[in-house]
Amino acid sequence: MTDGQKVPEQASNFPTGLSQPARRALRAAGFTSLEELRTVRAADLLRLHGMGPKALAQLRAALAERGLALADEDGKNDPSR
Repeated sequence: MTDGQKVPEQASNFPTGLSQPARRALRAAGFTSLEELRTVRAADLLRLHGMGPKALAQLRAALAERGLALADEDGKNDPSR
């Protein structure tokens, strides 16, 4: 791929019903796959312009389908343990 070319939309595995503003927000923040969101807290995602509660719920559900969770929602990442 050359400079200036966009990553094809099909290259990401974000949920198909995820809104375009939420997709743009994730791409602008550097996220290209659902699995990368395991390192992010829900509050941080909600701070992204274009990301709202509905999009966050869709991402949580898609992660859960894969047995994954956001950083602050995965018991293994809980610093109090």
